[in-house]
Amino acid sequence: MSGSAYEQRLAEAMAELDATRAAVARTEAELAGASVTSRSKDRSVEVTVGPQGELTGLRFLEDRYRTMAAGQLAASVLEAAVEARGLMARQVMDAFEPFTRPSAGVPELTGVDVDWARIFGSGVLEDGPSRDSGRRRRDDIGDEITEDPEEEHHHG
Repeated sequence: MSGSAYEQRLAEAMAELDATRAAVARTEAELAGASVTSRSKDRSVEVTVGPQGELTGLRFLEDRYRTMAAGQLAASVLEAAVEARGLMARQVMDAFEPFTRPSAGVPELTGVDVDWARIFGSGVLEDGPSRDSGRRRRDDIGDEITEDPEEEHHHG
């Protein structure tokens, strides 16, 4: 490769790298104000989380919490929080996904490797990056707190 061709290739790579940095900064700025709200399956609790999965809001809906056992209320709060954190993680991953792909114009720029578990913590994405992972976990929590009166009769 001649000196001028090398310089041209380097200039293209630097321009694309600068454009990527600017796009990442714009994406980070957009996500800084993002939030996701989720309700528990029993509709007694509403939780809002910020872009890093941090709890930013908690509402108890329609006085249902007044008749709930403490454990049931806690489970509803956790259920809504897990769901909201999973949805927010997916939103962040979708926003940054284009930066993980190789460059079409400069093949040497292979895209950014992102350790999502390090960013979000190990529990948020434990079911993998599927869009309904939060829903599966939420249903599991519901299964744990639901007591089946029929089951008690079969054991007794």
